[in-house]
Amino acid sequence: MDWTWLCLGLTALPASIGLHNLRRLPGLTGDRAEGLVSVLIPARDEAANVEACVTAALASRGVAVEVVVMDDGSTDGTPEIVRRLAAADPRVRLAAAPPLPPDWTGKVHACARLAEAARGDWLLFIDADVRLAPGAAAAMAAHAAEKRLAMVSGVPRQVIGSLGEALTVPGINFLLLGYLPGGGRAETVRPDLAAACGQLVLCERRAYDAIGGHGAVRRVLHEGLALARLFRTEGHRTEVVDGAPLATCRMYRGFAECWGGFLKNAREGMATPLGLPIWTVLLAGAHLWPWALLPEMQAVLAIALMLALRAAVTIRAREPWWTIPLHPATMLVALAIQWWAMARWLMGRPAGWKGRAYPATKAA
Repeated sequence: MDWTWLCLGLTALPASIGLHNLRRLPGLTGDRAEGLVSVLIPARDEAANVEACVTAALASRGVAVEVVVMDDGSTDGTPEIVRRLAAADPRVRLAAAPPLPPDWTGKVHACARLAEAARGDWLLFIDADVRLAPGAAAAMAAHAAEKRLAMVSGVPRQVIGSLGEALTVPGINFLLLGYLPGGGRAETVRPDLAAACGQLVLCERRAYDAIGGHGAVRRVLHEGLALARLFRTEGHRTEVVDGAPLATCRMYRGFAECWGGFLKNAREGMATPLGLPIWTVLLAGAHLWPWALLPEMQAVLAIALMLALRAAVTIRAREPWWTIPLHPATMLVALAIQWWAMARWLMGRPAGWKGRAYPATKAA
């Protein structure tokens, strides 16, 4: 077997999928929507983020909004900040999450309680480190109404402020667009082709209630993906749209936070006994192996394809250009996280985040 042709084929696969997805990724243009959008923010020790998050949500235009923050056992000044904001604007409400019940993960429980407190026709779940653009809520609700979608999600523009973040965070958009046929568009109705980013998820209220909401995926850590799959299983349509114009997010700061953050979701993604060897062949074969085969012409072509796709995704996602040359290292780190997650699972080590530990389960 000529291994150089094999590695070129492994690189051509994401290049072709990625080109198709980039051309078809929906960009939202609506600027007005009917009904009330409830912007729902689970917050656990988010004093550094919550004020900017709420302030950005209150600046929404083109649709009526309320902002509900669920304080999930914070030990910093999170609730005091939200109370001050609520005193200044009646659209803001603070709620306190009850103690975490057995068999729930923390964020999913907080989101379920947020949905109960919400009054809106649309439920827009965002993380506290997300900053909504002024037209985001209206655009997402208008798109959902026009296309009759139960769920709309997108990956916010990722703010990358360190080398550690550059080695990890860009993998989100690259893997979504390069390896998921259809890229999560509504035309791909199969549940296993669903996708979502938990940082930015809008649900139509009646459909959300009909599937059981977050209570139906209570044990997972990757709740956006689990909800998207459940919606499709129950006959509803979901879609991933271009999230970069809708919001920004700096999800982690530094390599240690990135490693821990991606590690907690790995067992519900690639890090399964059947899936991880396949993913290792796909990613290592396409993004690492060609470098070892230089100066063969097929390896040169594979590297050119790989970097061209990464550049196209980076431009569309509005991520820093200087992360593009780091792409092989990004794929190497992604695989290292997945294998370490698998090793931890084999050792019986639970997933954990913000002082809580969970036995990770496979997403629905």
